[in-house]
Amino acid sequence: MGNPNQIRSQKYSDYAKELAGVLNDTILEQLAEATARIEKAYDAGNMVFVAGNGGSAATASHMMADLQKTTVGKMVDLPKRIRAMSLTDNVALLTAWSNDFGFDHVFAGQLRALARPGDVLLAISASGNSPNIVAAIETAIEMGVDTIGLLGFTGGKSKSLCQTAIVVESMDYGIVEDAHSIFMHMMTADLREIVQKG
Repeated sequence: MGNPNQIRSQKYSDYAKELAGVLNDTILEQLAEATARIEKAYDAGNMVFVAGNGGSAATASHMMADLQKTTVGKMVDLPKRIRAMSLTDNVALLTAWSNDFGFDHVFAGQLRALARPGDVLLAISASGNSPNIVAAIETAIEMGVDTIGLLGFTGGKSKSLCQTAIVVESMDYGIVEDAHSIFMHMMTADLREIVQKG
């Protein structure tokens, strides 16, 4: 047997190569399109809603924090900010929707109460098939809300529903979720320049 650390190092190298491989020019062009949709919502004073399950719920919370705070940085007196909300963060509301109507409705129910035409839904899902994500996207479309999907695998049902679908073509949850985090930081860096210019 080889040196265990060398074997482990090779596994890490293979993982890093796969992650780098999914960050191709086509997917980055789609990312630019998604960022432009958020910029349009910002210009109009509309909301950006973010949703996801599991690891993607954590990414949704992180994305909301970056959109709302990191784009501002230290410039506390900026008069105009990105209006962002994560649909994953209110435990009482999530459990109320889930208890009374089922978990499939936890995001769509919130959108019906809060969203307006011209807002944006950023749906994050590795499979693209989570019933509550699909329901949220369908509700957003019905309400005139712009739809962006950060997806993985083959995109699932969400791919054909989203106006901009960014699909990380990997069957590895880790690769997909890592790529989504990278996209989040790329988008934030781009939008920070726009927000801080006013």
